[in-house]
Amino acid sequence: MNKRIIALIVVIILVVIIGCVVYFVNKNRNESENNNEKRLTGQAEENSQENIASEEENNEENTESNTVADTGTETGKTLVVYFSAQGHTKEVAQKIADNLDADIFEIVPVDEYTSDDLDWTDNNSRTSREHDDESLRNVELVSTSVDNWDEYDRVLIGYPIWWGIAAWPVDTFVKANDFTGKTVIPFCTSSSSGLGQSGRLLAEEANSGNWLEGHRFRSNPSDSDIDSFTDSL
Repeated sequence: MNKRIIALIVVIILVVIIGCVVYFVNKNRNESENNNEKRLTGQAEENSQENIASEEENNEENTESNTVADTGTETGKTLVVYFSAQGHTKEVAQKIADNLDADIFEIVPVDEYTSDDLDWTDNNSRTSREHDDESLRNVELVSTSVDNWDEYDRVLIGYPIWWGIAAWPVDTFVKANDFTGKTVIPFCTSSSSGLGQSGRLLAEEANSGNWLEGHRFRSNPSDSDIDSFTDSL
């Protein structure tokens, strides 16, 4: 056979072989790239779904946390406790309770004080004798127990000033109750005396609670005086 024809056939065969090799190499490469792209796409979608689920879970946790915090704030209650010998402290306490939308509790001695008992100018009057003899100041009360006491976060305690201190029936109430976890704000009524050490002495009697600086009202304060006090709380 002519050598040229043989050489041509050989060249054609080589071209076909090379073409096949190139075809299969490209085919395998394309399949590999497509598989990698599918795998990466699937992983990205999986990661995206995981991120979405994680964000939803975090949002749920934050919502639950905010709900708990809001609930805790809404449950705080205020109580106004008072002892009133002549009605002055009672009027102030009721106005404070109305302004703060608070509950109210009156300290009532079993043996209530009469006008003669309160005559401090008489050395033989009940309050004069109790002032001179501290052993007589343990005044028995009708009740020292407040319904749902644990629900109150803030307690305001009002009283008249007797000889520069809180009227001693208040001591009986304070010593009978646990003020742990409560904010306590004393207030008093008097014709001339200031709050003095009355609040601090009551805090020492209680030995619990966070006692704040108190406030003194004159015996017949105006509504604006009481409003200014409650607005400041």
